[in-house]
Amino acid sequence: MGWVELNGVRKTFGGVEVIHGVDLDIAEGEFVALVGPSGCGKSTLLRMIAGLEEVTGGEISIGGEVVNDLSPRDRNIAMVFQSYALYPHMTVAENMGFNLKLSGMSKASQKPLIDEAARMLDLTALLDRRPAQLSGGQRQRVAMGRAVVRDPSVFLFDEPLSNLDAKLRVQMRAEIKMLHKKVGRTAIYVTHDQIEAMTLADRVVVLNGGKIEQEGSPMELYLRPANTFVAGFIGSPAMNLLDATARRSGEAVTAVMSDGSALPLPAGLAVTDGQAIKVGLRPEHLNPAGTGGGSLAGPVVLTELTGAQAHIVFRYAGHELTAVIDSMQAPEPNGNFTARIAADQIHVFDGASGRSLRA
Repeated sequence: MGWVELNGVRKTFGGVEVIHGVDLDIAEGEFVALVGPSGCGKSTLLRMIAGLEEVTGGEISIGGEVVNDLSPRDRNIAMVFQSYALYPHMTVAENMGFNLKLSGMSKASQKPLIDEAARMLDLTALLDRRPAQLSGGQRQRVAMGRAVVRDPSVFLFDEPLSNLDAKLRVQMRAEIKMLHKKVGRTAIYVTHDQIEAMTLADRVVVLNGGKIEQEGSPMELYLRPANTFVAGFIGSPAMNLLDATARRSGEAVTAVMSDGSALPLPAGLAVTDGQAIKVGLRPEHLNPAGTGGGSLAGPVVLTELTGAQAHIVFRYAGHELTAVIDSMQAPEPNGNFTARIAADQIHVFDGASGRSLRA
């Protein structure tokens, strides 16, 4: 059984608390990504689940059993590292079966398990090779194969794709997703790359400063970020955030910028007249061909053509904003850019606390 529960988990290094009472429930078979900037505590949290770091406070349970005092070997988990951690003098088959050998399993019993894992990961033709004869992607598949043969309750991934180039990362993301569907085990995946988290996970947990800022499905976090930290972290390019003042006239609310320009805001906001707010605009929602809603215009600072899309940086109300548009609509260099955005696509946050003000 592979459900995982964290209850008030804390970690202290040298008197400094780096994980602050984290509570998290992960269902059996669920794929959960822990995401956040460097130093947010995601790898430390994963290492505590694995038993590689001691828990300072709280409890970690796997399958209903508290594992705080169990060794990594006794937790029925398998971990995949970014460094592959393969033995250079061993063949692929020997690397994949090494943990089985340590457990006392005979070679005859190991073979069908290794062969099945190799088949799943397209490694059958490589079983007699050594790591030096493999590409980076092949080495990572061997590392995953070593985890698969153990048939653990929980797979733990610690930034496994960070050493690969961009094309291989895309390929390996797909392979990890397919592997999870095949084995159906619980997976906890640590990454600083929010694209990896969004494309792989059933649920994303955003960490900041050793605390959970928000958790939910990838689209929940994208559509309804709980605060400015999550809003700025989820989405690529990042959400534009502008300082403004709320002006209310009955039910109608408008954001007024420092230069006097204004944008209509969504209905139903819990704001008062004169309240300091931050307005969030997704780059992909700034549409030069849009109608209705609010209009933003300003001089173009930078145009980046990425093929089908263009990233436009333009000045508006004292901020430099990014818009993602069809490359065929890209304005002339050093020209002006005008876009519209529907009121219901605008995110609004409290200026002091940063929390979302949308219902």
